[in-house]
Amino acid sequence: METKKPKGRALLPIVIFLILYLGSGIYFEYIHPLEGQMGFYIMSVVVAFSIALIVAMMQNRALTFDEKIHICAQGIGDDNITIMLFIFLMAGAFSGIAKEAGGAVSIANLLLSIIPGGFAIPGLFLIACLISMAMGTSVGTITVLVPIAAQVAANGGFSLAVCVATVVGGAMFGDNLSFISDTTIAATNTQGVQMKDKFRTNFKIALPAAVLTLIILIVYALRGNAVPMESYDYNIIQALPYFIVLAIAVIGINVFVVLGAGILLFLLAGTATGSLTYVSAFTSMGNGTSGMFETMIVTILVASIGSLIRENGGFAAILDIIKKHFSGRKGGMAGIGLLTILMDIATANNTVAIVMAAPIAKTITEEYGIDPKKTASLLDTCSCIAQGIIPYGAQLLIAASLAGISSMAIIPFLFYPFLLAVCVVVSIVMEK
Repeated sequence: METKKPKGRALLPIVIFLILYLGSGIYFEYIHPLEGQMGFYIMSVVVAFSIALIVAMMQNRALTFDEKIHICAQGIGDDNITIMLFIFLMAGAFSGIAKEAGGAVSIANLLLSIIPGGFAIPGLFLIACLISMAMGTSVGTITVLVPIAAQVAANGGFSLAVCVATVVGGAMFGDNLSFISDTTIAATNTQGVQMKDKFRTNFKIALPAAVLTLIILIVYALRGNAVPMESYDYNIIQALPYFIVLAIAVIGINVFVVLGAGILLFLLAGTATGSLTYVSAFTSMGNGTSGMFETMIVTILVASIGSLIRENGGFAAILDIIKKHFSGRKGGMAGIGLLTILMDIATANNTVAIVMAAPIAKTITEEYGIDPKKTASLLDTCSCIAQGIIPYGAQLLIAASLAGISSMAIIPFLFYPFLLAVCVVVSIVMEK
């Protein structure tokens, strides 16, 4: 690959995006909030990236317009980008039919029915971890469980903020490790690694953080009262497909096979239990894939912008900065982690942060001789750390809205994201 001369001005499209998206979000969230709207979702991320792409196209007059289009097409046509787009479509269809079939509610209620009242809070954390891993969405998990967490807090005399933060932490654990999460899809495919390999690398970092979180929650629960748990309705047939999908994903079966099997299983389960009809089954899959369209468009736009920035010397400029401040493989890994966290803080979207940071991370990986599995793990983990903590991210905003408290009140009790950050630092320091 031809080495480009470092040019800081090639990063102008990213600066423009940050000013438009982050600036708009801060203004409408904290300075001039609009009732009933989340400030960071007023400026469309697609519009902001579209303007950034126009800026990128206007740079480098040495290239013709047709040559720039060709550079964009090469970025979009990358094998990993194409695979990622197809997986997003299937993941959307899976999510849609699983929800319509009653799988999400059934698996949550099944797990809630088996935890003892004295361990309601640690139980909530474990349930959030499992559901998020099975569903592949932290937001979906939070939506299902936060109302239950609020009830647990009221019944047991626990802090509402602690119970809500427990669900958010578990949701981020599952989102980080799930085989069908869009963050996992983005992190693995942009680095060209297998999901099972990234899972094993990730698990070594996430498990210690989860265990420490669980210990803290158990100690906290023992100091409170036992919660009289209600009898929750569930259907084992509706919940079973999630367990099967999780099992075959961990084995290492191709992700397309995993998602295809999941769609078929929920179709059968929904039909057998009467929760799905011919119309609702295919409508739900259509709605699920539609929900992925924005993520797919952002992926295409970022791939185009990234190709132009690389061609214009922007990636070389970032690599030059990292070389000046970070040395060796450990320094390169720290640079990737920091870059991903900054991207997430700027975009308030962990998938978008990964897609933005991924091409630069891949260049750093090649330059420093880092294992691509480690890079994929860092991208996913660090984006989830930031996304699970920032008060203006979708996860905390939705959790706070459902619980009727401020997102800032939740942050001090986000034990898992903070411990995960510590485990990431330790994993880099201990890297041989």
